[in-house]
Amino acid sequence: MAFGLAIAPEVLGGIDRLLPPEKPLALVIAPTRELALQVQRELVWLYEGAVVASCVGGMDYRTERRALSQGAHIVVGTPGRLRDHVERKSLDLSELAAVVLDEADEMLDMGFAEDLEFLLGGAPEEKRVLMFSATVPKEIASLAATYQREARRVEVKSSASQHADIEYRAISVSNRDKEPAIFNLLRWYDAQVAIVFAKTRANVNHLHARMVNRGFPVVALSGELSQSERLHALQALRDGRARVCIATDVAARGIDLPGLDLVIHADLPTNPETLLHRSGRTGRAGRKGTSVLVVPQAEFRKANRILQGAKLVAEWGKAPGADEVQSREDERLISDPALTEAPGEEAGIAADLLEAHGGEAIAAAFVRLWRAKRSAPEELVEDLPPPPLCRRVSGASSGRRSGTSFRLGTRAGPKRAGSCRKSAMPAVFLKTGSARSGCSRT
Repeated sequence: MAFGLAIAPEVLGGIDRLLPPEKPLALVIAPTRELALQVQRELVWLYEGAVVASCVGGMDYRTERRALSQGAHIVVGTPGRLRDHVERKSLDLSELAAVVLDEADEMLDMGFAEDLEFLLGGAPEEKRVLMFSATVPKEIASLAATYQREARRVEVKSSASQHADIEYRAISVSNRDKEPAIFNLLRWYDAQVAIVFAKTRANVNHLHARMVNRGFPVVALSGELSQSERLHALQALRDGRARVCIATDVAARGIDLPGLDLVIHADLPTNPETLLHRSGRTGRAGRKGTSVLVVPQAEFRKANRILQGAKLVAEWGKAPGADEVQSREDERLISDPALTEAPGEEAGIAADLLEAHGGEAIAAAFVRLWRAKRSAPEELVEDLPPPPLCRRVSGASSGRRSGTSFRLGTRAGPKRAGSCRKSAMPAVFLKTGSARSGCSRT
């Protein structure tokens, strides 16, 4: 929505109602199919009555071509598919007044530099070029210097403590306990929606299979899935049929999942920027979230370096054990809202059950049925040494949340500074010095 507002002067041209579309007035380029389609949905809502066409890999090319031939005010797409349409003469860039690069740094990391240069070079010289990103590496600055004039860099920062809506945890595990710790963490937090980041597609597939076997309502997102499979996975998360998503960094870049409360880093991010982008999937729009790094013993120092590079603070501790997970789930069972609702049409059968079996037998059967839906919590190694640079402290002084019984350690990383969450920082946009003043003060 931020860049939808920013390009409004170019799209609307000072009028209240758009004229029938001919050639596109604005082009939005995003790194992944999911993000491009998400952007399209938001722009359709924001520009009511406008025609917003999508051009993304994995979708039917002929359908996209027909849509473009009928005219569009705004085109949203991925670099490769957009270039295909331009080269095949189905997309005309000659009337573009604005170009937006969303997650510009990721597109460069994915090797789209040549496609971006082709698209920017094919657009009119007098255009606004806006680049949005939560991080601005030197490659982005170089691209801006090439295709922008009198560029202005705008940083949007929260007035509150930076990244205050995300709690960071670093969980030390033995090498063989890495996956069991992830399963216990998911059950401990019981988030409405959780995302687990893995380094490779193979890791995603492996974790997905393990979680399906344990009864988790889980979906996977990776580049090897078809577009239809990826869209179905995202829809399952949005409508509640799935609660856990296992994804690679690229597949989950920029996506917004309502109710996502927990991010677990099954594999450590490669750098501080990736940590910030991953964690930024939660703690959005005023909601609280938790980001948990699962750190095998051999990677303690790497985890500390990444946290320090991101200027974040994490509480070190151990993963919850089987007894702690079971105790936590029993507490949820006792406070389940279904137990406090007044009897309705089932009052008759409830009375018959009480008379036939008694309250204690019925309660025991209820507990057995409730637990039968879940696999047993995982048993973890108990004699794990504390991580280097981290002094183990007692729970009373660790600053843990109320009710948390698994042990925490000292904070890792320097005092929090610097922004990182994309929701608090729609990040950065750079503006060309064209004749249109547009949203230069946004």
